[in-house]
Amino acid sequence: MQASPFLEAAQAAADAAEKVIRHYYEHGVDVETKADDTPVTRADVESEEAIRSVIRERFPDHGFYGEETGQSDMDSDYVWLIDPIDGTKSFVRRYPFFSTQIALMYKGELVLGLSNGPQFGERAWAEKGQGAFLNGERIGVEKGITAVDRATLSTGNLRSLAARGDCWNALGGIVAEVNRVRGYGDFYHYHLLARGSIDCIVESDVNILDIAALAVIVREAGGTFTDLAGGELDLDTGTVLAAGTPELHATLRERLGWS
Repeated sequence: MQASPFLEAAQAAADAAEKVIRHYYEHGVDVETKADDTPVTRADVESEEAIRSVIRERFPDHGFYGEETGQSDMDSDYVWLIDPIDGTKSFVRRYPFFSTQIALMYKGELVLGLSNGPQFGERAWAEKGQGAFLNGERIGVEKGITAVDRATLSTGNLRSLAARGDCWNALGGIVAEVNRVRGYGDFYHYHLLARGSIDCIVESDVNILDIAALAVIVREAGGTFTDLAGGELDLDTGTVLAAGTPELHATLRERLGWS
């Protein structure tokens, strides 16, 4: 299948970012602390600049929302959402669970996503209506798991959920019931969900730049991906409920009672 110009740009941008990331991963880099007390490195900034350069060259009128370089032309029909190194804490500690996230919105709808784990050896991508792929092979969610007691659940950041006693107790009940619980986190558990290796994911503290690309990939793999209340994603989304089947997703949403 012929890649669209948008996907070709995303792949080229991911390649450019990967060169920067690999250089600093191998040679080391100083770490600074941002105003929100999260780490940032030259690798973050330079890899985002590399991505922006590729996209701007091909689509100069598109909007851009980057984790490190901010927003520009956000009133454009097309807006790229970029997190050059999602998992900077892992990156600086030489832990391979970090990735580059590249997504494209068209008139507020997510239509393309690419997730690249350069040290992990996985690159996933998807475009609306074209299916999902991992390292060039088409992937799909597991469609046979519709009940909680048969499901494998992975959790990520849960601080906000833990602060709400009703939801935390509900999650505890789910944890006690599911077949298996893991905490793969970051990009990786979404790759696992999209290829049918796990069945559902709960996170309560994310940024849209962390999950926009992954949402497209999971959906194109046949899964359901919303916020914890079952709502559509937008630039302010901060939670995730994702599942391989709509039945499992609906049950988890009802039981968690997030609103």
